[in-house]
Amino acid sequence: MADASIGLVLDATDPDAIAPFWAAALGMTRQGAVENYVLLTSEDGPVRQLLLQRVAEPKTTKNRMHLDIETADVDGEVARLEALGARRLEPEARREHGSRWVIMADPEGNELCVCDGGQGPTS
Repeated sequence: MADASIGLVLDATDPDAIAPFWAAALGMTRQGAVENYVLLTSEDGPVRQLLLQRVAEPKTTKNRMHLDIETADVDGEVARLEALGARRLEPEARREHGSRWVIMADPEGNELCVCDGGQGPTS
């Protein structure tokens, strides 16, 4: 995969409306919008580029792919994202293979997880 990179694209019914959420959630900057697209970028964050793409159909089922936001402070990050407009999809965190995570959705319902990647406290 020499000289290749990965670009993340998230379908949205209103990219302009969810751009502030994802920019704040991932520490990104809105670079601009053209027709059906809003581009968010980061110089030094874990995600360098996220393209929000307008689609006609609303989200109706579970995403086949989602973003994991990894942090040692799962509960703190969940609270921060809730303040930005995300919501929990389950009341309790899940635990498996030494990891703890909370399943959430962005303001349009796209799933994401806040997880400790096996690095957080075990309580």
